[in-house]
Amino acid sequence: MSSDNDYSDDDAEYYDDDEEMLDGEEDAPGSASEMELDGLNDDFQVSGKAQHKVFEVEHESLSQGAVERLMQSDVEHISTIFGVDPDVGSLLLRHFRWNKDKLIEKYMDNATAVVTAAGIAPPEKPQEPPVTAAAGSSTRQSSTGPRRTTRRTTAEAPKSGKSKILERVSPPAEEPRAFVCPICFDETQTATLALACEHKFCVGCWAAYVTSKIRTEAESAISCMAEDCALIAPDGFVHTALAEDPETWARFQELLVRDFVSNTQNLKYCPYPSCTYTVSCNVGSSKAALAMVVPIVTCGASASHQFCFGCSVEGDHRPVICAVAKMWLQKCRDDSETANWIKSNTKECSKCQSTIEKNGGCNHMTCKKCKYEFCWVCMGPWSEHGTAWYNCNRYDEKASIDARDAQSKSRASLERYLHYYNRWANHEQSKKLSVELYAKTEKKMEEMQITSALSWIEVQFMKKAVDEVIKCRTTLMWTYGMAYYMEKGNEKELFEDNQRDLERAVEELSELIESPFEPEVILVLRQKVTDKTVYVQKRNEIVLEDTAKGFLDGRWVWNSPVEGFD
Repeated sequence: MSSDNDYSDDDAEYYDDDEEMLDGEEDAPGSASEMELDGLNDDFQVSGKAQHKVFEVEHESLSQGAVERLMQSDVEHISTIFGVDPDVGSLLLRHFRWNKDKLIEKYMDNATAVVTAAGIAPPEKPQEPPVTAAAGSSTRQSSTGPRRTTRRTTAEAPKSGKSKILERVSPPAEEPRAFVCPICFDETQTATLALACEHKFCVGCWAAYVTSKIRTEAESAISCMAEDCALIAPDGFVHTALAEDPETWARFQELLVRDFVSNTQNLKYCPYPSCTYTVSCNVGSSKAALAMVVPIVTCGASASHQFCFGCSVEGDHRPVICAVAKMWLQKCRDDSETANWIKSNTKECSKCQSTIEKNGGCNHMTCKKCKYEFCWVCMGPWSEHGTAWYNCNRYDEKASIDARDAQSKSRASLERYLHYYNRWANHEQSKKLSVELYAKTEKKMEEMQITSALSWIEVQFMKKAVDEVIKCRTTLMWTYGMAYYMEKGNEKELFEDNQRDLERAVEELSELIESPFEPEVILVLRQKVTDKTVYVQKRNEIVLEDTAKGFLDGRWVWNSPVEGFD
């Protein structure tokens, strides 16, 4: 007897006949099979969120609760391997800065030393050798007690046998001494707490000490209050000490999370004020990857919480990588105002190229470095000027022309820097005026709604246009910083062509946004602004994608040493 799962040739013929019969049904439009297949296609279709563009990096936003679960997972992992309590496992991980591999290696080598170094157990005291009394001595010295004589000093009354038996069974009870807290010296305290070191303190002093450490010093590793004691209070002990202060306990939990995040390479706190979210990004934690990608991530609290995972530069600095962005910002801080002042108030000596400032009305200049004498107006040698101290008519003579050419070459680097810096500063200033621009745009949107049949949702195209302008000005701003360090060549020319196209489109969109409108042409304006916004967005993506691919392909060549490049 064959089973239900057996397969025969007859069955094959049967299935073939069925398939021929169903051919006509499969071709029918709108059939149930097609509808089911469409549903499957929708299920297997990759969502837009999963698809990252070449200039984007994969990252995950984590709440404080999610980070605490990651911490708990690591603690449970260590606790299971070592067979210790979770509180002990947490202290071990915090001592080794949450490096599980290093902790396991050291713990397997010498568990006692690791536990002592982590402040979990007190160090073992060395055993003292026993002290032996000299021969013929009538006294003995105890290692722990005072010296005791063997002779009776007073006569004692003889005791009965019953008294001796009672003394053996129940020795005389000592009266308990009252506990005095070493911190507050309060004799009435009965509730005490102590770590493994057995240094007792009253509950009130422990609560005040732990609260001060957490609230004032933002300390997550709270040591014993005794002098020269290095033991660390476990989490359960801290929770007991703060039993009546849940807010401080919550702050302690937050400090533990911060300690975990700061010591985990692929985690970083959102730098925006009052934001408790954390971002996980594996690409941004690698120094080698930072030479090829710009790890701009977004916090889960708000879409506006954008920051770079790889460096401390504020905000989005795409398309330029972190190393170049930091170089450019440092140069701007050091050179921008100095360069403008030098350009306006100084000239270079025609002979040694030293920078000279004119401090008087006479045109006769003498370089203090090389003692060369020249004219401030035409930069020619002073020997040809005779007595023309305050005016010069030798501007077109050969010596003067050569001197000015030499000065022009020496100033070429300064002029080049100012070219890029002024355009950088222009876009940065435009970004800073975004608050004012938003207020004007919102007022214009209200006027459009009143003077036309458009609803509030339909006039949102103006706000979207402003958002895109500000976003693109950020990109343009950093393209000038990148272009300053790029070596001349075909690649730089293509980069600047894309930069020019984006800049032109952004300025045209800005003009449309800020231009006055007439009620009868609102629909036409809406179409123009919408189309231009889409075009600007595409141009921005072209710049970002081409630059990102250039980093991956190694196309960009720098005119200065850049970290991560040979």
